[in-house]
Amino acid sequence: MTKAAELAKMGEVITNSQIGGRRNIVINGAVNIDQRNNGSEVVPASNLNAYIIDRFRYNATQASKLKVQQNAQSITPPEGFSNYLGVTVNATHTVASTDNFFLTYFVEGHDSAHLDFGKSTAKTVTLSFYVQSSLTGTFSGSIVNSAENRAYPYTYTISSANTWERKKISIAGDTSGTWIGATNGKGLMLTFSLGMGSNFTGTAGQWNGAQDFGATGETVKLVENASAQWKMTGLQLEVGTATPFEHRSFGEELALCKRYFQPHFPLTCHGVTNGSTGLGRMTVALQPTMRTAPAATAVGTIDVYSGTHGAPFTSLGNSWTTPNQFQFDAVTTATIQGANGQHAVVYSDNTANTTDAQDDGINFDAEL
Repeated sequence: MTKAAELAKMGEVITNSQIGGRRNIVINGAVNIDQRNNGSEVVPASNLNAYIIDRFRYNATQASKLKVQQNAQSITPPEGFSNYLGVTVNATHTVASTDNFFLTYFVEGHDSAHLDFGKSTAKTVTLSFYVQSSLTGTFSGSIVNSAENRAYPYTYTISSANTWERKKISIAGDTSGTWIGATNGKGLMLTFSLGMGSNFTGTAGQWNGAQDFGATGETVKLVENASAQWKMTGLQLEVGTATPFEHRSFGEELALCKRYFQPHFPLTCHGVTNGSTGLGRMTVALQPTMRTAPAATAVGTIDVYSGTHGAPFTSLGNSWTTPNQFQFDAVTTATIQGANGQHAVVYSDNTANTTDAQDDGINFDAEL
């Protein structure tokens, strides 16, 4: 092998192996983390803009038409992967011009600023993923800015039904428009259309000054086909050309996801009582530090214990939140025994929770 060939081979190894490191801007691209539902099926209904699997959000203008699940139908993932995101049509719907059905992945500004979108130095990026569907034809998606007035629609073709195929889409960086820099806001959004109305589509393969969540070249609208399925994994967005998927450790991926969502189940936290009011003022440490001060939601049955008395927890009272700490008043059904300032503990009562796939506790949500 000549010296030039050796150098070329070395460059290939550095670029296309884990030595390159930190190539993938996407978190949970292998769909290994599902803190919210632990693999259970979700049929988005009342909340039509709901996070389903960590870092992936479902958007729709009609309720209950699609169902989403980690490893839906329990098929074999592509080589090198253990999990995937699956969508199945629950009830068909003819897509009107004002309808949209799509999955979204938001990239935080801190993680997209180096792309220099909106500048003359904007970098070319490549989006790659493994996909399969029960349908064949042309599907679409888009890259969109935070203001949703700059978009690069793209198309991809599924050639064989129920067969994993890897798609690679090269996108020249946008040198126009407004793109946020290194902040904790929405740097950019990736979309995958599941049926897009004409009001939300634009010409593929170019930057458009519009709210385009899909491409006009889309021929397959998943939601219009009874029991149709679409599955995806190995999602990667990187600078330059496509390289093999960057696998991170499960622990590292989980920590990255917890910046945006932390379920404290079962919940155990400590505080002090206000014996005359039935309150326990409690503090929960949030680790790792979250993207912003999170919204907190109590789930299931929780008890407050002080001395010899356990009182069922009924709601979150006053609360004070930072990205790394949540302090709240645990409102109970009875006056907590003991003097003011007595030590108290909030804990899950181990009662089976039928409201979702989790145990009892509190969700902390700082998603984009």
